[in-house]
Order: sequence, then C-alpha cells, then structure tokens
Amino acid sequence: MSRRSRTATIDRMTNSPHHRRQGLVPAGLVLLTVVPTAGGAVRIAELFGGAEVTQENARFFAAPAPVLVHIFSATLFCLLGAFQFAPALRRRRNGWHRAAGRVAAPLGLVAALSGLWMSALYPDAPGDGLPVRLLRLGFGSLMAGSIVLGFLAARNRDFRTHRVWMMRGYAIGQGAGTQAFTHLPWLLLVGMPTGNVRAGLMAAGWVINLAVVEWFIRRRRGGVRTGDAVRPAAPVTTPGTMSPR
Repeated sequence: MSRRSRTATIDRMTNSPHHRRQGLVPAGLVLLTVVPTAGGAVRIAELFGGAEVTQENARFFAAPAPVLVHIFSATLFCLLGAFQFAPALRRRRNGWHRAAGRVAAPLGLVAALSGLWMSALYPDAPGDGLPVRLLRLGFGSLMAGSIVLGFLAARNRDFRTHRVWMMRGYAIGQGAGTQAFTHLPWLLLVGMPTGNVRAGLMAAGWVINLAVVEWFIRRRRGGVRTGDAVRPAAPVTTPGTMSPR
C-alpha cells in the first residue's frame, strides 16, 4: 500500500463516528485534571504569595518542596496521559506518542513517590486521620508499582501487559479529580467530610477510576489481561508508553 493510500485509510478511520466518540475520552480526562490542577495552583499561590499560615496549610509551609514536586509532576502526568487515549494522535503521531510516554511515565512515578513522602511524613490535615493516611499510602504504592510493572513489561516487549499496568497507574493518578465529585454531594448536603466518611469518599474516587479502567481493558476485542502471551507487534498506545527503543 502506498503512503498516500495509508494516509487516506487513516483519515477514514480517524474521522469515523466511532473514533470521534473515542476523542471525547482525552477531552474528559483533561477536564478531570483541571479540578486538582486548580487546587494545586491555589496551593502554590499560598506558598509564594505570603498567605497566612493556618493549621490546614502549616505542613506545606514547613516543607514546601514535596508538595511543589507533587503538583508539578502529577499535573503533567495526567495531562500527557490524557492524550495517550487519543486514537487520531496515536495513529498519526506515533513518534510523539512514544516521546510523551517516556516523559509521562517518570513523571507519574515522581508524583506517586512524592505523594507517599507527604502521606508518611506530613502531619495529618484537619479532618483526616489514620484511615486517610493508610489509603494514600496504599494507593500511592499501587500507582508506583503499576508504573514500574508497566516499564518492565515494555522492556520485555510485552506491550499488552505494559498497557494494562500503565492504565491502572494513570487511573490512580487521576484519583484527585474523581474525588472532587465523590466529595461534592456530602459537602453540599452536610459539610466538609471528616474521619471515616472522608476516607470512604476518597477511596470511592480511586475505586471508581480503577473499575472504569478494568471495564475498558476487558471490553477490548480479544480481551487484554496481564497474563496474555506476547504478540510481536508495534507498541500499543496507552498512557505512559515507554518504548525500549
């Protein structure tokens, strides 16, 4: 097939209603990223704008580096990862996809590790407690582990397994955006959640994201599971793809 024919085929595929619907996925993920990004911007403004030190933000003023690293890395990881779901971009700009994956995956690992640092060493925020701390440590560890497993799978050219683990890591990384929506009804009806209620609402955000990812993985034609045999094909495009080349 000539290059012109291949381009025409790609144009027909990427302009189909199915692919246009798929294009809504990255747009939705970008919008989901806006919520925690706005919160991060407010936090940065506090740190550099001379805001009053309160019980809620004192831990950030005492050690600002981890939270700044976390905001920066998590925001870029979520934004770059969102565009890894764009079918047209994957087909037309595969080189960009690989380059973005090489950047996104390390950023995701930095976001997970900085989040673990804060969860382990920062004092609890008002309304939090041991359940919230344990959830953050647990899901942060799962995120870091998923990214590492995805990287190792790519090194072994097992791109289906790589895809699965990177998607799981991305789902956990997007937890803060979903948690804004799980908290909203309680916040409007009752007030700021605390203790076990807050822990439950936070857990719901991560679980919802992981449930959506698992559904998406299993609905793909042929099924995609971590134990699938390696298929000699070009790298499958997913958030955080890290090609060994």
